[in-house]
Amino acid sequence: NYGIHLEEIVSAVNNNNKNAGGQFLVIGSEEYLVRGIGLVNGVDDISRIQIKVDNGTPITIGDVADVSYGNEIRRGVVTRDGEEEVVAGLVLQLYGENASTVIPRLYDKLPEVQRSLPKGVTLVPYYEQQELVDNAVGTVIDALLIGTLLVMFLLVVFLGNIRTAFIVGISLPICALIAVIFMGLSHISANLMSLGGIAIAIGMLGDGSIVMVENIYRHLSDPKKLGSNKILTIKTAAQEVAKPIIFSVAIIIIVFLPIFSFQGIEGKMFKPMAFSISFALLGSLLTALVLAPVLSSLMLKAGPVKELKFLTGLKKIYKKILEGALHHKKILIAAVLVLFFASLSLVPFLGTEFIPTLEEGSITIGVTMAPSISLEKATETIMRLEKEIIQFEPVNETVSRIGRPEAGSHPHPVNTAEIHVDLKPLDEWTQFKTKADLVEELNHTLSVYPGVQLNFTQPIQNAFDELLSGVKAQLAIKLYGDDLNVLREKSEEIKNSIDNIPGLVDLSAEKSFGQPQVKIIADRYACSRYGVDVAELLEIVELAIGGEVIDQIYLGTRRFGIHLRYQEDYRDNPDIIKNILVQTNDGSQIPLGQLAKVEKVIGPIQINRENNQRRWIIQGNVRGRDMGGVVADIQKRIKEDITLPSGYYIEYGGQFENQQRAMKRLMIIVPLALLLIALMLYLTFRSFKNTLLILINIPLALIGGIVGLWLSGAYLSVPASVGFIALFGIAVQNGIVLVTYINQLRQEGNDMHTAIVQGGLLRLRPVMMTAFTTILGLLPLLLSQGIGSEVQRPLAIVVISGLLTSTFLTLFIIPVLYSKFSDKFK
Repeated sequence: NYGIHLEEIVSAVNNNNKNAGGQFLVIGSEEYLVRGIGLVNGVDDISRIQIKVDNGTPITIGDVADVSYGNEIRRGVVTRDGEEEVVAGLVLQLYGENASTVIPRLYDKLPEVQRSLPKGVTLVPYYEQQELVDNAVGTVIDALLIGTLLVMFLLVVFLGNIRTAFIVGISLPICALIAVIFMGLSHISANLMSLGGIAIAIGMLGDGSIVMVENIYRHLSDPKKLGSNKILTIKTAAQEVAKPIIFSVAIIIIVFLPIFSFQGIEGKMFKPMAFSISFALLGSLLTALVLAPVLSSLMLKAGPVKELKFLTGLKKIYKKILEGALHHKKILIAAVLVLFFASLSLVPFLGTEFIPTLEEGSITIGVTMAPSISLEKATETIMRLEKEIIQFEPVNETVSRIGRPEAGSHPHPVNTAEIHVDLKPLDEWTQFKTKADLVEELNHTLSVYPGVQLNFTQPIQNAFDELLSGVKAQLAIKLYGDDLNVLREKSEEIKNSIDNIPGLVDLSAEKSFGQPQVKIIADRYACSRYGVDVAELLEIVELAIGGEVIDQIYLGTRRFGIHLRYQEDYRDNPDIIKNILVQTNDGSQIPLGQLAKVEKVIGPIQINRENNQRRWIIQGNVRGRDMGGVVADIQKRIKEDITLPSGYYIEYGGQFENQQRAMKRLMIIVPLALLLIALMLYLTFRSFKNTLLILINIPLALIGGIVGLWLSGAYLSVPASVGFIALFGIAVQNGIVLVTYINQLRQEGNDMHTAIVQGGLLRLRPVMMTAFTTILGLLPLLLSQGIGSEVQRPLAIVVISGLLTSTFLTLFIIPVLYSKFSDKFK
């Protein structure tokens, strides 16, 4: 009626909602600040804002609009147990902070926040990471303590002397203390991986002290040295093994260099482990070279000591087998080669994965519904699912987030939701034995609801997967191309093709198409004829129909958006939208339908892009099978069944992508580390023969690790690869100790056979002790069922099973090869 443009209303609000500063006035002897106050103080002020004057009569916003307080447009809901709506707050931790310190500080603030809330509103935490952190760290600390006790027991058994066992045993906590001190200086927190590194190294930390104390103990017990100066004897014994100890520890640290090269998620996870192991090993070097000789001088007595019966018997058996091996060298070497190649033949049968899934003790169910679903219907659907879930006996409560929050931290459309399922402690369950059984039954129960796609995961894993590939699932098949219709069609073809692959669960294609839309397409010829800019049509779409915040109003410390929009009766269907009047340049008004085409269509709810390409995703999880095997089957099936047009291609994201990246890096870095080890060995022995002898021990040590993974059903993962790296270091360490002493006996004038047999017998105890202390140190990690043990177990399997074979190889194959190739290599 008044011929008012939307722009005039926006301009009127903006021009009448301001404050200004006028510097100051000097009045008398004082300065007065000059302030211009024009901010609106409420809806009445907005209503009285003048838009224009018509024939002397001011036209205000109140004349053409209803001005009132209202709600923001709602795009998200939070529900609890399917019974009620609640408000959920998400606490974000600053980068570099520690959850173990942030969460207690948060709880200290809660009473203060609670006092400021309205009566009847209560803050109740429903999920926090602290419990998971405590459980995971508790698991590895328990393993560390139990491993330490087992190692101490083994030391007493092998040494048969409480004092010698104490000298070696005291080095373990000192090494751990040194590692913790350096972790603090390096700002590395005590977490599952860093403490796990110390737990893994606990069996290796005493190796240097074992070799040192055992050699000192043997020298002091030698009848030939009765009456010799005790300090001089200890000094001679210490100097005898100092060099191999230094080089063996240095080589083990070098072996862990590939872990320092890890990037991305695997780098974040495993670098703290590599640092803590290295710090602890440096501590072991200090205790072996300094503390052990000093304590030995104070606590050990010189004089002959009767050897333990079991050790005497073990040496007799070993001597008999070793001499037999030296007489049948070709047979033994052939048998070992057969075992080696047989173990390599098992590698294709080992499943592969990135990192074993960390059991978090709770469940997150991602729910995707029809793209066209309304927020109200989505809320109703999720609450029905919650009521089903809460009926399960292990479930404590459910909290669901639907759509997006006001802050926009999770910008999801309203057809997506996440149901957090809080579980009771496992020992209280009676209906189900494992969490996997519960997930299977939940999937069976909830899958009957039409129009929903389910993705079962865990809270941290959910965020973890999304960070890896932008998809909240373990595996993402990314299809790239230009045409959305082709992408959608081919993604459905791929989904149908791979649907029955064993181990692939929660499979779904992206639901980004199927959103009903009202399209307003400008007719440029008509706009030109009537003198209307296309921008005016877009302003009607954006402001009049969609609505927009055009300014702010401040009431005390609170801020409200001034939201402009046509009243619902003038924008609620396409026919009415066609009749919206648009003002032309000459002041006349014509219906929008004469300037644009208004139609209903079905289109995408969102268009996702990555690498400057349009992208469509098929996602899924893997349960009961290895990730690498599933992906191999998917790639084979797609190659056989799917033909992509030119310009369209597929990438595989998620954990598989990270596993491939980590393995490719190891394929480059591990050989470089081995070359560095070879250089260190040559510097130690100044002999290609001795260097080659010890290096041969490295690939042969793989036998037990591969067989161990195969027998246990564990997959070849990043933790298992770290286990092989640790195994290489231990194998080299034992080889150095044995070869060094055989060389020493040869230099003293002993013949080849005598030097090999005597060297083997004299180094039997330290080699057995270093191997079995590592095995017993890792045994608690292998057998643990606590939270976090899943990540460490593959590493423990590889090292324990690999040490069983590498110890045998050290004691038998190295002596055999030493004698066989002594004249061929110098």
